Amino acid sequence: MPEKITVAGVSVDTRHWIGGRRVASDGTFTDYSPIDGSVLGEIARGGPDEAGDAVVAARDAFPAWAGTSRGERARILHAIADGVEKRLEELAIVETTDNGALLRSHRRGVMPRVAHNFRFFADWLLTLEHEDFDTRGHTNHVSWDPAGPCVLITPWNAPLMLATWKVAPALAAGNTVVLKPAEWSPLTASLLADIAAEAGLPAGVLNVVQGYGSEIGDALTAHPDARRISFTGSVPTARRIAASAAANLTPLSLELGGKSPLLVFADADLDLAVDLAVEQYDNAGQVCLAGTRLLVEEPVAEEFTRRFVEKATALRQGDPRDEATDIGPTIHPRQLGKIDGFVRRAVAAGARAVIGGHRKDGQYYAPTLLTGVTQDSEIVQEEVFGPVLTLQTFTGEDEAVRLANDTRFGLAATVATGDRERAERVSAQLVAGTVWVNCFFVRDLQAPFGGSRQSGVGREGGTWSFDFYCDLKNTVTAPNGWSQDHG
Repeated sequence: MPEKITVAGVSVDTRHWIGGRRVASDGTFTDYSPIDGSVLGEIARGGPDEAGDAVVAARDAFPAWAGTSRGERARILHAIADGVEKRLEELAIVETTDNGALLRSHRRGVMPRVAHNFRFFADWLLTLEHEDFDTRGHTNHVSWDPAGPCVLITPWNAPLMLATWKVAPALAAGNTVVLKPAEWSPLTASLLADIAAEAGLPAGVLNVVQGYGSEIGDALTAHPDARRISFTGSVPTARRIAASAAANLTPLSLELGGKSPLLVFADADLDLAVDLAVEQYDNAGQVCLAGTRLLVEEPVAEEFTRRFVEKATALRQGDPRDEATDIGPTIHPRQLGKIDGFVRRAVAAGARAVIGGHRKDGQYYAPTLLTGVTQDSEIVQEEVFGPVLTLQTFTGEDEAVRLANDTRFGLAATVATGDRERAERVSAQLVAGTVWVNCFFVRDLQAPFGGSRQSGVGREGGTWSFDFYCDLKNTVTAPNGWSQDHG
């Protein structure tokens, strides 16, 4: 296979990055662009051998990286951020071509955020400390010790941003990393390996292996030298990872599916509420945090729906490289078929498509709003991961909270209301890792992030990331117990 491909004028290496060098595989898989279905190239398809080699490389590089000073680790992470900013346009166009998300979003928000991920955790590392405390004259000192090689498995909907949410804190904490990107969008992970090497990250500290699902994933997650596993993706895959990790009791951080509610109360600013609702179509609905269940108080439901339809039907769907496009394609034909199946079954069960409800040419699915759905229906209970919203009504706070919490998920929730006390009451009762009030998708890296119920296990962000990626140690020192005093 060719060692490199050219994507939108950018050269991308198709091989793995293991131990500071490029490594080919006997097999390959084909990477397609969701924009037009064109073949981007053949990508090295790793398996147990590549997985084992990557973890061993990370294991061998760990002692030296763990022993590197905080200041030096932070300096290298800032250098990686510099490299991301230097190549921002290349990263943006490659990722748009590879996963179909809007180029304007990659340029203005996503790739700058990738650089910020490295800078934030570099800076947080330098301030990380716990105040010593006293126990009957004994001093307790808490420290964060690097855990070891970390296996990070990331999804296809925001490949580089979600990868670096994990890579940056893991490296900052003094760990080494094996990154396995999603097979539907592997290209920017390869570019990240180049950027990290150019920034001076030592060989073996970051490794990138590519492959299909369990072919390589089982070997990574079951490896006895893996000390942490962080995964973002589906609940069924998480169950398999958890079972694989169980033999070694490897700690897990899992950010999984969502079926998040967006609650609109009658006292809300309706224009704001409609804007928040239409925003749920971002990235063609391929966002785990999306508030796909619109719950609207009855007195304003008709007016809300009218304004929503007017605004949603004005969205432009098409080539994500076009500055005027609002919604791009679905990532893969398999995902497109899954979305269409959900909608067809819902309509057959009595739901009505107020807008959308059908495929368009290529890998595009029309933004869809379904009404007439029941709380126990598949379309309300299961994650679609596409541009499909449902709308239900409620008559008061109690019913709103009951409907909002009545799924097996608990990743996020959004509340639109003009009443501060109501916002506080409702937010306190919602089962969710994140609740947004009169806003959406505001994420500060110092805040904890994760899900409840089947939306995940654990929290990452700020100190919570270091708590996960480190072994916390408490050193208790007795008073006046020294046989020698060196002054």
